[in-house]
Order: sequence, then structure tokens, then C-alpha cells
Amino acid sequence: MKSKEFYVVIEKDEDGLYVGEVLQLKACYSQGETIDELMQNIREVIEMCLEELQEESTTEFIGIQKVVV
Repeated sequence: MKSKEFYVVIEKDEDGLYVGEVLQLKACYSQGETIDELMQNIREVIEMCLEELQEESTTEFIGIQKVVV
């Protein structure tokens, strides 16, 4: 299988857990007590999400912009 590249947006929640989401895949997120644990967990979730895809329906990650209001 050809390797695919995904970007993980990482935040730290109010309980101190790292939460990651792959915006290119619907409902693809996980958490961990450390970034290493999060990345291991998110890799597993990505693999599960890819197995469930009916068709090639990933979006293309463009980037993140900061907005000050």
C-alpha cells in the first residue's frame, strides 16, 4: 500500500490530555497523556478511518492561519 501523509492538529485540553484531530478525514481524532502516546493512538485511528472509507474522500490540507479579533 502506498504511504499517505496526514497532518494532526494537536491541542491540550483542560485535563492536561493531548487531543489530536486529522482534518483530512471525517471523525478522525484521538487523545493521549503524552504527545508520543497521542501519535501512536492517532496512527491507529487513521488506519481504521482509511479502512472504512468507501471511496477516496480525503481533503487536502492547505495550512493554518492565525486570526486576531
